[in-house]
Amino acid sequence: MLRDFGGGPFGIYIHVPFCATRCGYCDFNTYTAGELGTSASPQSWLEALRGELGTAAAAFDALPSDIPAVETIFVGGGTPSLLGGAGLTSVLDAVRAEFTLAAGAEVTTESNPESTSPEFFEQLRIGGFTRVSLGMQSAAQHVLKILDRTHTPGRAVAAAKEARAAGFDHVNLDLIYGTPGERVADLDASLDAVLDAGVDHVSAYSLIVEDGTAMARKVRRGELPAPDDDVLAARYERIDSRLAAAGLSWYEVSNWAANDSARCRHNLGYWDGGDWLGAGPGAHSHVGGVRWWNVKHPARYADRVALGGLPAAGWEALSDEERYTERVMLTVRLRTGLPMRDLDPAGSAAADRVIADGLAELVGNRLILTARGRLLADGVVRDLLT
Repeated sequence: MLRDFGGGPFGIYIHVPFCATRCGYCDFNTYTAGELGTSASPQSWLEALRGELGTAAAAFDALPSDIPAVETIFVGGGTPSLLGGAGLTSVLDAVRAEFTLAAGAEVTTESNPESTSPEFFEQLRIGGFTRVSLGMQSAAQHVLKILDRTHTPGRAVAAAKEARAAGFDHVNLDLIYGTPGERVADLDASLDAVLDAGVDHVSAYSLIVEDGTAMARKVRRGELPAPDDDVLAARYERIDSRLAAAGLSWYEVSNWAANDSARCRHNLGYWDGGDWLGAGPGAHSHVGGVRWWNVKHPARYADRVALGGLPAAGWEALSDEERYTERVMLTVRLRTGLPMRDLDPAGSAAADRVIADGLAELVGNRLILTARGRLLADGVVRDLLT
């Protein structure tokens, strides 16, 4: 089934399912210590992770093509920084024990600013990490409170500066905009803080109220207003303008970088249709046209690994139509755009209409979103696939 494996860049995603508290807007596969009890721990998770990586490497090794060197590693969650610098280095060592890292591989970890320190970043650099992504969300205390974020305003900027002082050239700060109660002044303060931090990458995402979250229940009860689309559009334009003026250019609809080397190569692998192994509870993989996803609960995950197989809950082989849909959906969000040759006749006709509506332009043979088109990117994708 893995007929196309080895044809392009290969990355590994590691999912750390642990969080100190649960944020009200988050629907990720995460667990607090109180929710897990004695059923799972960072130690049992790491042991299971080593087992999964070993099983996956053995399975890939049995394929006709050689296992490509790992170009990127991304440790996400959850809150990976709860493992500490030594714990995250052990995670990277577990990958190195089973796979070969390419020269100049990008190795990223997400971190909550509150669980970092200068010593933490020093350990990461010595351990082999090359990039840090810090969750900031907002510089406004009342916005953080609505999001149920535990870190204090100012700590994210301090953490970013500590990471830079430890030798990290590539540091990202994440923002969330459009939170109920957020004012323009709050957004400006957040952008001022980001720029003061001197980072070379910024991710900014509009708030999405996900079903099943505490925030969704508050919106349903009328305790919080739902995000307003017009407000979200205005916020996005303000973010883009401020970041562009500071020398950070968009390269994906929600991501800005100071230069090409600052772009997140791991995420570009997702958007460009690359191969990746996802390891850890609930992680998704995409290799050679096949997608599979792991069981979610850390205890069940460890039990499945102990049986000697991959801890997959399900899998699917992508059809040509599904591959086409994903290619259009993801690539059109990139500044490099979607090659027109990748569109079928109906998609090409739709592209002409999108261009006529001012939502995209043709640069060479690539369809690239305009500033207005980025605000309506989901609609552009629907048009191209209709």
